[in-house]
Amino acid sequence: MSFDLELIRAAHERIRPFIKRTPVLTSDALDQECGTRLFFKCENLQAAGAFKSRGACNAVFSLTDAEAATGVVTHSSGNHAAALARAAQLRGITAHIVMPANAPQSKVQNVGHYGGWITFCEATLAAREAACSRVSAQTGATIVHPFDDLRVAAGQGTAAIEFLEDAPDLDFILCPVGGGGLLCGTAVAAKALHPGIKVIGVEPALADDVAQSFRAGRRISIPTPLTIADGLRTNCTGEKNFPIIQRYVDDIVTVSEEGIVAAMRELWERLRVVIEPSAAVAYAAIREGRVSVAGKRVGLILTGGNVDMEQLPWLKK
Repeated sequence: MSFDLELIRAAHERIRPFIKRTPVLTSDALDQECGTRLFFKCENLQAAGAFKSRGACNAVFSLTDAEAATGVVTHSSGNHAAALARAAQLRGITAHIVMPANAPQSKVQNVGHYGGWITFCEATLAAREAACSRVSAQTGATIVHPFDDLRVAAGQGTAAIEFLEDAPDLDFILCPVGGGGLLCGTAVAAKALHPGIKVIGVEPALADDVAQSFRAGRRISIPTPLTIADGLRTNCTGEKNFPIIQRYVDDIVTVSEEGIVAAMRELWERLRVVIEPSAAVAYAAIREGRVSVAGKRVGLILTGGNVDMEQLPWLKK
């Protein structure tokens, strides 16, 4: 499968009836504080509360009728899980979801809301993958990997197409990165539409597998991360995604846990939007000066808004 703008545009046409075209917000006050022009693509307002609906819908609606008949299965800490459950519900097929036992309750409830069948497992990648394979073998369900699937990555890339239509001439796009599906789609779409743009991946310093891999020139696996950004707790970037990241992404930067919480709270207060910790990392990179963007037009993808309201980080003692 050739991963290019044509594939992403085809995904956009396929999923258009099932997703929202999310708004782009700006803030004069934040621009003045940061010394740059900031544009926020609000995927926290996407169907099922995150950009993951794009990739899940593209994967599910790409299946043949025969493939779809036995359902789909995935492993996910939450947002891809809910997105796949929703996409399967829209197509009228079964979704089996493997979730770690420590997944946020808000995300577990979200999966249930869309009729997903949940199997809990230990909070390790090995346990998740083993459970996912077992369910697939038992049911015949097609595995839709949360990030290492080019159908998923193509769906995620549709957000960048919309972003550059609504906020043209961006100098940078800052994109959270966990497994790399969103970053791949964003980078390929953005570079095709605007070759001079710089695409920067941002991840927590406690979950820096992509940053390490990017600098080493090979995929590096790390222990299960303990970052507050639960959507970015990947051990290793996707095998299919990594060569695309190497080719199209300009840099990977990391941010502190304190910076993530501060950025999350500031965007809640200043933009009046509900975002989860994973969605705050791009703005945290601006606040912590990880990218030199003074005087530039900078796009930031706010990836999700599925937050456990009983566990807001600034309320913890």
